[in-house]
Amino acid sequence: MANLKTSYMGLELKNPIIVGASNLTADPDNLKRIEDAGAAAIVYKSLFEEQVQLENLEISELKTEYEDRNAEMVTLFPSSPSASLSPLEFLMNLKKAKESVSIPVFASLNAVNDEAWVEYAVKLQETGVDGIELNFYSVPEYFDKEGVNIEKHQLRTLLKVKGALKIPVAVKLSPFYTNALRFISDLDRAGADGVVFFNRLLQPDIDTENNQHIFPYSLSYPDDNRLPMRFAGLLFANINSSICANSGIYSGNDVIKMILAGAGSVQVVSTLYRNQIEVIGKMLSDIEKWMDAGGFADIMSFRGNLSRNRTENKLPYQRAQYVDLMINATEMLKKYKVIN
Repeated sequence: MANLKTSYMGLELKNPIIVGASNLTADPDNLKRIEDAGAAAIVYKSLFEEQVQLENLEISELKTEYEDRNAEMVTLFPSSPSASLSPLEFLMNLKKAKESVSIPVFASLNAVNDEAWVEYAVKLQETGVDGIELNFYSVPEYFDKEGVNIEKHQLRTLLKVKGALKIPVAVKLSPFYTNALRFISDLDRAGADGVVFFNRLLQPDIDTENNQHIFPYSLSYPDDNRLPMRFAGLLFANINSSICANSGIYSGNDVIKMILAGAGSVQVVSTLYRNQIEVIGKMLSDIEKWMDAGGFADIMSFRGNLSRNRTENKLPYQRAQYVDLMINATEMLKKYKVIN
């Protein structure tokens, strides 16, 4: 039988499938289902700096609750902080999650200020997690913010967090960098133990009937995996950090493609929403069948075989692919019945 073991951030995983951060991983019942389905590791739901800021505000309000005490007060009892948003409760639940399963559990952190990154990375480490995933992205909103300064700030953040922790640190990135390859290389040299690409940012939509913004939760689609697959092929054998692909990974075949390109592991979320958590078992079974049929004893025997460094056909990693598509556009037009 095929050996599906791989490594991620220096940790041995029983297979390449990691369940990514989402509301699914915050549910204790789901954690057991995820483990039973065969996942190799879990990334717990992200802690956001906004939660920290809200709790600090609520604590401040509690401390000053009685400063304006008077005869017209409706109640003398202080209001309670919102338990659903409390980072203290979050940390407690994360600790319980880590203790409830035998597979590795990673924390996920979304912060803005350097102090919050470091302070809460340390608190997350204290829960006993096996590693931490830092979510790096910058939403375009200011015309005068230079890209190079964004990257320098994120690199400094990584160095500060790494300096404060003893557990491995991964960085999860958005695709919106002028040269993502160069930046990932810089993160690698700065000590990132792993890189995860790409973070799926939830974009607002517009409700034209009510003339207002809405914020739908958008799941990925299988075709979304082509961009991370390309980057896995470009990064393989060029960085020391673990390579983990994310977005649009729905099936065992999608996992196989990512490993052929160069990824050592993948993160899945959307397929669990669409096809239930138990789909992980089928994905693993399909990977094993494919490996047995191809005579591959383990993951390393085919990992990176279609990366830029190993494949003889460099066309998929060059601009020339677009020229080739335009030259051979007739076949595509016939496929979609634009021409006969």
